[in-house]
Amino acid sequence: MKLLRSRPAATRDHAVLRQIAGWCLQYPDEAVLGKVGLLRACLDEITGPGHDELSRTVAYLENGDPRELASHYIEVFDRKPRRTLHLSWFLDGDTRRRGETLAALRRFYRTHGFAPAENELPDFLPVILEFAAAAGSDAAGQVLARFHPALDLLHRNLSTMDTPYRDAVTAVLATLPATPAPLPAEPPAELVGLDPFPTGAGGGR
Repeated sequence: MKLLRSRPAATRDHAVLRQIAGWCLQYPDEAVLGKVGLLRACLDEITGPGHDELSRTVAYLENGDPRELASHYIEVFDRKPRRTLHLSWFLDGDTRRRGETLAALRRFYRTHGFAPAENELPDFLPVILEFAAAAGSDAAGQVLARFHPALDLLHRNLSTMDTPYRDAVTAVLATLPATPAPLPAEPPAELVGLDPFPTGAGGGR
């Protein structure tokens, strides 16, 4: 993990925090838990909004039993759609429009030279955060602004239970500059949602 030292301090700190949060929000398998020491070291090199909240999530991963960590992650994110880490669900629900959002997001990533793993949907929050950490501030800002309302709703739903993953989402929100328009309490049922994702380009390859 690189600390992106060539960037201005505030921009760099936001990028590093988002990168760490992306790792923390992945399923806590051996690969993720094997990086917790590095995540702590990187977090200790930055300051600013979200640092303390994310530090609590890192401490949870540092000190937890791997089996209990895995069980809690499944309980939090895999049992209820309202706590999904696939953020387009909050915008589009299970509709055809969600497919359009995912396709537009993939095109946007390609425009900026980013290719997520084939087995991950592009709206998976750790993927979004990986992109936001690596991309320029304008591109990162576009993606995060697009999904800011979804992050707010995810945070609200996580706040109904006792989970340190809420702190990771709080930390990400602390790096965002503006309050988004509110989402409805429920995602749309069919072809209702926010405006399509801005690709910044005329199309795909």
